[in-house]
Amino acid sequence: MPADRKTQIIRIVLFVGTIGSLYFVPWPMLKAWLKPLPDTVQEQVEDALDHGFDGVIVYVDQAGQPPAFHAAGWHDPENKIPAYPEALFKIASISKLYTAVAIAKLVHDGRLSLDKTLADYFPELAGRMKYADKVTLAMLVQHRSGIPNYTNTPNYWVAPKETNEENLELVLDLPANFEPGTSYEYSNTNYLLLGELMDKVLGYPTSSLFRKPFWTGSI
Repeated sequence: MPADRKTQIIRIVLFVGTIGSLYFVPWPMLKAWLKPLPDTVQEQVEDALDHGFDGVIVYVDQAGQPPAFHAAGWHDPENKIPAYPEALFKIASISKLYTAVAIAKLVHDGRLSLDKTLADYFPELAGRMKYADKVTLAMLVQHRSGIPNYTNTPNYWVAPKETNEENLELVLDLPANFEPGTSYEYSNTNYLLLGELMDKVLGYPTSSLFRKPFWTGSI
């Protein structure tokens, strides 16, 4: 094949590939990057509604200035209740950040040990959870336990369980997804167990702990 012909084919292939790649460009994100930022935080919060959010609340704490809240959209779209700073929202797995910090503080205070195992803290699980004697507290925090995720059990979201006991029952006697410490897999069961452990150590529900400032001192 003549060199000119090869060059022409390569150019056509590159051109077609370039055009095709445009399909995968995240245009909304690119538009957000290129668009000038609003002059105020409130305007930016209101612009965020264009990305499909029903309501947005932003808290700004800037050194040298009083804290400020900004809200836009709806707290309850059906009943036309506007978003407001005091509204409560479900934070779902963001709660894991708080749990991890609380566990770290309890370890620092000597009330828990990252090296102790699930069997140490929950002897009743030793015969019902694979590798209970090898899964350490650190592995639970890091999602390296191999314990199955209860929300991944068949048809879980068709009728979600209401209590920790019911959720835990879904994964008891199941095989581990991997040997502890050898891999990583996100599992809500890890943090269910951490929450139960904190309830046991603290002597009161962990939810009460998160309602008071505990970040700067011992729990």
